[in-house]
Amino acid sequence: MNLRDHTREYCDKDNRLASLSFFGTFAVYFTSLWLAISQSGHWYVLIPAIVVHAFSAVRLYVLQHDTGHHSLFATRAQNELAGHALSPFTFAPFEVMKQNHNLHHAGVGNLDHRDSGEIHTMTLREWNEAGFWPRLQYRLYRNPFILVPAGALFTYFIRYRWPKNTMRFGWKGVVLHNISVLTWVGVIYLLSGWHGLGVYFAASMVGGMLGVFLVYLQHNFEDTYWDRRPDLDPQVAAIQGSSCLDFGAWFDHAVACITLHDIHHLNSRIPSYRLRACHYSLPEEYAPRRIKFLEAVAALNLKLWDEDTGRLVPFPHAEQRANTTATDSAVG
Repeated sequence: MNLRDHTREYCDKDNRLASLSFFGTFAVYFTSLWLAISQSGHWYVLIPAIVVHAFSAVRLYVLQHDTGHHSLFATRAQNELAGHALSPFTFAPFEVMKQNHNLHHAGVGNLDHRDSGEIHTMTLREWNEAGFWPRLQYRLYRNPFILVPAGALFTYFIRYRWPKNTMRFGWKGVVLHNISVLTWVGVIYLLSGWHGLGVYFAASMVGGMLGVFLVYLQHNFEDTYWDRRPDLDPQVAAIQGSSCLDFGAWFDHAVACITLHDIHHLNSRIPSYRLRACHYSLPEEYAPRRIKFLEAVAALNLKLWDEDTGRLVPFPHAEQRANTTATDSAVG
């Protein structure tokens, strides 16, 4: 049995498990938000409530991602309905984000279609050939102290109000989505005023930063995979080019197993509630390399894809750049 055949055994949908995941996450989401707002004067309640709310918000986002693949509930209609219902709370307009994510799956690992990825990656050769301003822009963009907080603020609160390809995949749905987001924000204001909105924004920012951190790690680690056609191997791109994070079982469940991104990219039809079982039943010869937390944090220092070594590498030092330039000149 090959790896893809193994994953097909875990594609069955179960509406009982899907409903438990869907409604259970919403219960945690609303309860933690209520606690954070109502008990904001007590830091020992506020901080845990914000953290729990952040994780539940990420989990809702992952469940919406599953509905986009029609892998959460049993039928297409159920998934579509659930995806739209999740939309106001994830800040992501369902139809456009679904289509954009499908483009991401189609282009994973393809150096000629990096525009379909969530985090832009330059190659080492492009970096060496770039001028001062493109380098400065890219340095700032890939700085984790900018990428994570500013990325969360820009992506979820600004960019998703009008995502890329909106005109191509349906601007009316995006407009309706934005109205639903404003309605949800208005409900919070009516119930708890500016104070409640401030707490909600803080909790959403924590959730957004967690989301950006996980999105970065999905395809940015040292021995990831990039290539160009015709040499690009889609199966290798799916497995080697997508991460397997090992932060513990509790973390997997808290984020609906989006940590097991390699198996997901190989077969996006596996429901999130079956991903962990599929992953840990892999035959020994297919067992992936699991990335621990400290290695994941260290991966934030990796910035450029080196096509010669097939590795994601840090920014080169001045001496390395000089040697590379000299080598290129000699070859030329």
